[in-house]
Amino acid sequence: MALWGGRFEAGVAEVTQEFGASLPVDKHLYKQDIAGSKAHAKMLAAQGIISAEDEQAIAKGLTGIEQDIDAGNFTFDINDEDIHMSIESELTRRIGEAGKRLHTGRSRNDQVATDTRLGVKALAKELMEANLELRHVLVDAAKKYDKVILPGYTHMQHAQPVLLSHHLLAYSWMFARDFTRLKAAFDAADNCPLGAAALAGTSYPLDRQMTAAELGFAGVIPNSLDAVSDRDFLLDLHYAGSVMAMHLSRLSEEIVLWSSSEFGFITLSDSYSTGSSIMPQKKNPDFAELIRGKSGRVYGNLVQLLVTMKGLPLAYNKDLQEDKEGALDTAHTLMQCLSVMAGMISTWTVNEDAMARECGVGHLAATDVADYLAKRGLPFREAHAVVGHLVLMCEKRGCNLEDLPFEVFQEASPLFEHDITEALDIPSIVAARTTEGGTAPAAVAVQLQRAEAQLVVDEGVFGSLTKVVEMGHGAK
Repeated sequence: MALWGGRFEAGVAEVTQEFGASLPVDKHLYKQDIAGSKAHAKMLAAQGIISAEDEQAIAKGLTGIEQDIDAGNFTFDINDEDIHMSIESELTRRIGEAGKRLHTGRSRNDQVATDTRLGVKALAKELMEANLELRHVLVDAAKKYDKVILPGYTHMQHAQPVLLSHHLLAYSWMFARDFTRLKAAFDAADNCPLGAAALAGTSYPLDRQMTAAELGFAGVIPNSLDAVSDRDFLLDLHYAGSVMAMHLSRLSEEIVLWSSSEFGFITLSDSYSTGSSIMPQKKNPDFAELIRGKSGRVYGNLVQLLVTMKGLPLAYNKDLQEDKEGALDTAHTLMQCLSVMAGMISTWTVNEDAMARECGVGHLAATDVADYLAKRGLPFREAHAVVGHLVLMCEKRGCNLEDLPFEVFQEASPLFEHDITEALDIPSIVAARTTEGGTAPAAVAVQLQRAEAQLVVDEGVFGSLTKVVEMGHGAK
């Protein structure tokens, strides 16, 4: 009979037993559940609600169960419905009456909320660590390619030349913001619901601050209704993951383009490429494509939980059982994506000559030619029109701006002098962008220092995270 079966005369139908069971998903939270039960039992003994002997027997029994699950020697029974009942029923089988006292003063509602919050803290921590590792790869690549110039694009059209290091650092800053969002999700989960019981608290003299401290939470949730029904912290994790998946997808799209024959900017390592079953010549960027594709999966998990939550009255509803699978999937998916992306970038070959050739296409100097005239007194809008006419002339002649004779420039505007050639030089164009955050080597060097400093700060934040119970990914 189920642990809650005293009120029922008939057993649950087999089909509903399987349909209603959360054990296949929440068994991955066994470490969190056991940690929560140990903290609860310790508090019960400290408050004189159970004996010290019972608390010691409970702690010893739970340790044995955890070790068996770690070793793969524990059989989960679907009839137990969830991880809480599975562990509690086995605990009672092993230690007898003391096991039945463990649930005093708590409900599965505050128990599962505690497990989930501990789980989210662990997942957020894992993602933050992988985020830092990818950012190190990006910064290292920015250092390595600090002299390489490639075309910058808007609307996927050649725009202005930029340093490759500048381009890579743009992604480093995106992932730095993702780290901040992951930390916010960690903080949102860092309050303890234990003691809220089913929804209204309990008449037992529980010390909620003690259990919170035992589990490494920053504090307790002040409202018992909110404690058992809140899943905002999960939404925060999903949102942070979704934005990071979007950034990974954008970077993947560039890798797909850059590795194509049309661009040829990079060559991916054989270890991060695949071939074709029919075309022997193919070297496909499958893993970049897969990262790009998995963003939809991550977004779907966010939308699923939003839709699940949108119509729920207070307090706990069985709908909330659907809150964990998506979060576990999102975290697992992103961990793989971050690792593969770091591997792709750290092993690729940058084809500097191909990037340089493309800088000679698309009139990348046009803006600087217009600036040349504007600095000599011509209103920029008029300068823009003059250079636009020169570009049109180049298009008709099938040449670039630097191929035009000096006489053509002077015919377009008497302000042009022979030093116009300096405005057409790609390295000089890049070097001129010295504003803060610009692409000039000097500006990028400053930005690189800032990116490295931010990594140091974020690593310090990561190192100071409050205690977490690591996820039991080995649950069978």
